[in-house]
Amino acid sequence: MTSNLLLDKYIETNNFGRLLGMQFEITEPGEAHYFLTIDEKHLATPLAVHGGCTAALLDATMGVGALSLVYDNHQVVATLELKVTFLKSVALHDQLTAKSIVMKHGKTLIFMEAEVYNSKNQLIAKSSGSFTVLNAERSGYLKN
Repeated sequence: MTSNLLLDKYIETNNFGRLLGMQFEITEPGEAHYFLTIDEKHLATPLAVHGGCTAALLDATMGVGALSLVYDNHQVVATLELKVTFLKSVALHDQLTAKSIVMKHGKTLIFMEAEVYNSKNQLIAKSSGSFTVLNAERSGYLKN
């Protein structure tokens, strides 16, 4: 992955992702892999992760995948719609890996899907989302 000023700014300002402890890599345009190791701050019950944590991981994975399609054009993306299907619970200390898939890349809308797996390579959840394409300067990422 090559460095990109806009991507660097996203990493710098993504306080929510940092709070959750998420990390990512872009393997090719549209394909992002996100990683998260579950600790106590992610739990909703003594034994299971909050579904919002898994949903956030999926949204981030699709969002960065979509971002990687447009950042060279000085554009960013914002989530318009997010659907998550939970298939299995997630436990403390599990290591999650999510991967994005581009379904359709239009001029102003991008449709993405993502899947997240646990350390046993079991499918935990699936998602789909639509993302609007925005000008990076007007979104506060780049100065005029």
